[in-house]
Amino acid sequence: MSDAESVVDAGFDAWLDAAEDGDAYFLECANGHGSLPPRRVCPDCGSTDLEEVTLPETGEVQTFTVTHVPTPAFEEDAPYATAIADFGPVRITGQVVGVDPATVETGLEVELEIAVSETTGERVIGFRPA
Repeated sequence: MSDAESVVDAGFDAWLDAAEDGDAYFLECANGHGSLPPRRVCPDCGSTDLEEVTLPETGEVQTFTVTHVPTPAFEEDAPYATAIADFGPVRITGQVVGVDPATVETGLEVELEIAVSETTGERVIGFRPA
C-alpha cells in the first residue's frame, strides 16, 4: 500500500463511520451555522464553539448533474448523478444511488447513504430516494 493509500482523514472518516451506523451529524456553532466535519472553526462566523447535532433524516435535492463521461477515478460508476441536497442547516454533495440517473430531479427527497465506488472501492457520500 502506498503512502497516499494509507492516509486516513480522521475527521471525515469518523463522520463516514457515524453516517454508516445511522448516526450522521453536522457541526453547529452558537450562531446556528451548520457545517460538516472536519472543522475546528465555523466557516461562516469563525466561532470555535462547535457542537455535534444529529443530521435530519431526509434532505431535498437542490441541484444535480448527470455524468456520462467521467474521470478515470469513476469510470465504472458512470453514468451517475451527483447532487447537492439540502439537509436543513447543511448542504451535502453526493452521488444519487439506487435509481436511474435520468429520473433524478430537483426537489427529490433523499436519505443519506454511504455508498462504495464501483471503480475505486472507496466509500462515497450517497443519496437514496426517500
